Amino acid sequence: MDTRFPFVDWFRNASPYINAHRGRTFVILIEGEAMASGRGEQLIQDLALLHTLGVRLVVVFGIRPQVHEALTAAGVEPTRIDGRWVADRAVMAHVEQVAAHQRLWLEARLSLGLPSTPLHGVELSVISGNLVTAKPLGVREGVDFDHSGEVRRVRASAIEGLLDKGSLVLLPPLGFSSTGEVFDLDASEVAQHAAVALKADKLILLGESDGLEDEQGALLRQLSPFEAEPRLQQAVPGSELARHLNAACTAAREGVARTHLLSWRNHDALLGELFTRDGVGTMITQHRYEQLRPATLNDVAGLLELLEPLERRGMLVARSRERLEHEIDDYMVIERDGMVIGCAALHVFPDTTVGELACVAVHGNYRGGERGERLVEALERRARQRGLSDMFVLTTHTAHWFVERGFRPASLEDLPPLRREAYNHARKSKVLVKNLAG
Repeated sequence: MDTRFPFVDWFRNASPYINAHRGRTFVILIEGEAMASGRGEQLIQDLALLHTLGVRLVVVFGIRPQVHEALTAAGVEPTRIDGRWVADRAVMAHVEQVAAHQRLWLEARLSLGLPSTPLHGVELSVISGNLVTAKPLGVREGVDFDHSGEVRRVRASAIEGLLDKGSLVLLPPLGFSSTGEVFDLDASEVAQHAAVALKADKLILLGESDGLEDEQGALLRQLSPFEAEPRLQQAVPGSELARHLNAACTAAREGVARTHLLSWRNHDALLGELFTRDGVGTMITQHRYEQLRPATLNDVAGLLELLEPLERRGMLVARSRERLEHEIDDYMVIERDGMVIGCAALHVFPDTTVGELACVAVHGNYRGGERGERLVEALERRARQRGLSDMFVLTTHTAHWFVERGFRPASLEDLPPLRREAYNHARKSKVLVKNLAG
C-alpha cells in the first residue's frame, strides 16, 4: 500500500523556490472582480503564507466593479472614454468611499488570527497611506477628465522602509497631489509604477484570464515584451488585457525581472506560479527563462541527474562524473529556471574533419517542444564553425529521429579509426552520418 503523501513530494520540489523567494519583493495586483466574486478570502490566505515565507509584499487592489455597482445604485452614469471614466465630483465621491471600504475590509481580513483560521499565529502588519503621488489626466480630445489621474511618482524609499520592518504594504488605486487632491488611478498602472520604482523581483497581475494563448488556444508560458506587444496593439483599449499587457511589458522593459499574468479564478494560480518549475500562467520577461548555452563545470551535477534514467534504460552509455568534467567543453545544455533539462555533445577527433554527435538527451517532462532539434542544430553550427565536413551519431533507440533530421545510415568503416576501435559491438548501435556541406 502506498502510504506517501503527495503533498510531501510537492513540498520537496518547492523548496528551491521557497529559498529563492525569501527576502524578494513582489508587487501583486488583485483586480476588483476577484473580491467581488468571493475569491478574496483564499487570496488573503495565500498572501499570508507568502509573508510567513519571507516574501516582501506590496499589494495593489482594484475596485472597478464595486464602484460600478455603487454608481448604478446611485443612478450615476459616468462618461467613459477608452475604458476610463471621467471622475467628476459625483463619481469621485463613490470612488473614495469604495476604496476606503475595500481597504478596511482587506486590513481586517489580514488581521484575522483566531485558532481556527489559516492566519493563526501570523503577526501581519498592514500599512497603507499617501504612498503614491498623482497628477490629473487633464483635458484630452476636448474632454476634461477632472479627477481621473495618472501616477506621478511612487514613494519607493517610504515603502522600502515599511517592507524592511516586516509590513505588508497595501496600495489602493488612488493618488494624492501636492495641492491636497485625490485622484482616481488605474490599479494596473499603480502596480507597474510600484514594481519599477521598487526594482521588484516580480510583478504579478491577477485578472480574469489564465494568461496569453496561441492560435490553437494553448497557454503561452513565456514571452518577451517584444513578442507580447503585438497582442497589446490588438487588445481593446481600456480592457483588462490591454491594461495588464501594458503594465507587464512596460515593467519588463524597465527592469522588473519577471512579470506574470495569472487568473484569480484558479485557486492554485498564485502559489502554483511561484512554487512550481513551469508555473500556471504567462510570464513576460526580458531574460530567457529557458536558454540554450554551452555547458560549464557547474552543470555536471545536473547532467548526471538528467542522464541517469536514460543510462539505466540502456538508451545512453553510462558516463562518470570524471568523464563529464573532462569533456564538459564539448556539451551544450538547455537550462530551465536553474535545471538542466536537455543536453548534447560534439566530440571532435584529431586529424579528421569528422565529429561525433553524442549524448542527445531531453528530460521526460519536456519532450515534444523541439528541444532536441535545437540542440542538434546548435552543435551542427558549432561543427561547421570548426571546419568539420561530417557529423555522425551512434544510436540504439532513436535512429528514425536522426534520419528525419538529415542523417543517413552508414557503416563502421565510415567512423574515424579511434572511434571505430572503441565501438561497443555488444550494444550494436546503428551508425548514422550527416554531411555538413551547404
